[in-house]
Amino acid sequence: MGRTSDARNKILDAAATLIEQRGYSALGVAEICATAGVPKGSFYYFFESKQALARTVIDEHWANQRRQWEQLLGSGRDPLRRLRDLFEATEEVQRTGQQKAGVVAGCLFGNLALELSNRAEEIRRRLQEIFEAQIDLIEQVVVEAKATGLAGPAVDTREAARSIVAQIEGRVLLAKLLNDPAQLETLWRNCLDLLQVPAEARTTTD
Repeated sequence: MGRTSDARNKILDAAATLIEQRGYSALGVAEICATAGVPKGSFYYFFESKQALARTVIDEHWANQRRQWEQLLGSGRDPLRRLRDLFEATEEVQRTGQQKAGVVAGCLFGNLALELSNRAEEIRRRLQEIFEAQIDLIEQVVVEAKATGLAGPAVDTREAARSIVAQIEGRVLLAKLLNDPAQLETLWRNCLDLLQVPAEARTTTD
């Protein structure tokens, strides 16, 4: 049991790395198995297709990311500070990836959305669910910020949360294009403007 579980994890780790580096379409099952160091038969023992593998990679990546988001956004700090913590953690992920691989890898979900959303309906739906879940998590914090007067009274919390997720994805994409994690540094200032944060509240969160 331990050996089969280890083989599955090796396949998932190899697939996640290769998809991050090269995208999904260019990969073949043989290359994934060679990188994982497992026989090709092991792949089909665990996954019925390459698309099924991609779906599992997405699910596991989201499970890990969601835990991090929930920890950051659910801390006892004030709501604006929690949002800033999320932005800083996102930037750090890209910086760490660049240090390891020499390039900014970007967001797995954003990369696959661009590559597969018009060709793989199952993956498109799953990515949509994940982005909506991200919006849900951020909206909870925006609602709290609005209720405590840290965000403007006219802010539409759902649309603000959607815009924050879109800005994260857009800035990560730009960081990947320019190979420059510093592109994410503007997230905080943009968020303050988006949430119509009063001047006196901005000084307390810097």
